Amino acid sequence: MSLIVQKYGGTSVGDIDRIKNVAQRVKETYEAGNQLIVVVSARSGVTNELVARARELDPNPNEREMDMLMSVGEQETIALTAMALHAIGVPAVSRTGMQAGIMTDPAHTRARITEISGGDLKEQLDAGKVVILAGFQGHSNDGQITTLGRGGSDLSAIAIAAAVEADLCQIYTDVDGVYTADPRVVADAIKLDSISYEEMLELASAGSKVMQNRAVEFAQKYNIIFEVRSSFNNNPGTIVKEEAASMEDVVVSGVAIDKNQAKIVVSDLPDRPGTAAKLFQALGAAGISVDMIVQNIGREGKANLTFTVAREDISRAQKAVTESFPDEAAGKLFEASDIAKVSVVGVGMRSHSGVAARLFQALAEDGVNIQLVSTSEIKISVGIEPDDAEKAARVIHIAFKLNK
Repeated sequence: MSLIVQKYGGTSVGDIDRIKNVAQRVKETYEAGNQLIVVVSARSGVTNELVARARELDPNPNEREMDMLMSVGEQETIALTAMALHAIGVPAVSRTGMQAGIMTDPAHTRARITEISGGDLKEQLDAGKVVILAGFQGHSNDGQITTLGRGGSDLSAIAIAAAVEADLCQIYTDVDGVYTADPRVVADAIKLDSISYEEMLELASAGSKVMQNRAVEFAQKYNIIFEVRSSFNNNPGTIVKEEAASMEDVVVSGVAIDKNQAKIVVSDLPDRPGTAAKLFQALGAAGISVDMIVQNIGREGKANLTFTVAREDISRAQKAVTESFPDEAAGKLFEASDIAKVSVVGVGMRSHSGVAARLFQALAEDGVNIQLVSTSEIKISVGIEPDDAEKAARVIHIAFKLNK
């Protein structure tokens, strides 16, 4: 008997028929003699609908109340999934994040897990029940409902797998696994049999929709090997694990695009030591993650800083910047525009030269202008016009022979 954690995303439980499909898949795993924790997301579109309703009432809704509202989506799904299992003779019980003892810090809408007690999960499993767990949510020390940010159900599944020492963790989604590029954008993208934590983390942070980057980070920290596979077929998926020696033979493993980015230009800042620290401390305190950063050469005592953030963070970023520099706020301090990020990722980049040259040449030959660049040991990202993003992904895919 194995203890298995399965996670089903919003598209996998998008309507009653799909919930029934999940229930049948769970029944097969259960009847094979396994203990099973099933982590589910809100049905596809439900969270977006809840957020839209909130913003009709208040363009900047209170974050504590947003967590109260958004947690409803997962609670609907756990109840419906448990009912679907009852209907086909499988004993099941639903549990919220709070009931499962998922403790977080108090940062509403973007909380981080601090501890997992497990609640009565093991008792329910030992009683022969399938546990249906609400992903995306937990609770703070003072008993407030918190949520883990978009894609947080992935993190819930990985964290629970670590807490209960599961034998297997499976992430079920609407694609067969991890591809060299988004197959909806690049028609000849190829599914990878396996990928390292580092590559998966870079792809996730670069905009790949397959996994939340914090979930991959958690899996790497606790060495949770997991499989990404489709809930609509029985094809083998992609195994995400520690890097193997053979992985370095491939220079680039994948390309990702992220259109949900904004370029922020902060103008006429005092050109003196400590200015950048003050700015990014304010952004950090507001819970805003910054990606690409460029600072120009100061002139006449003034300097400009350019950086990128997620598009939904624009208003919070503007508030943080203007409050940090009130004397400059009367001028053209803060300017935001849309930008897309396109990234190439591969552990082989550590030991192969010329990757940047090939990337920039491919984009230049196709007339794609680069606005920003950032690099890590195994990733190169460029900021470009959003309208060029999909074309750029296809060009890069060919340039690095990822279709081979």
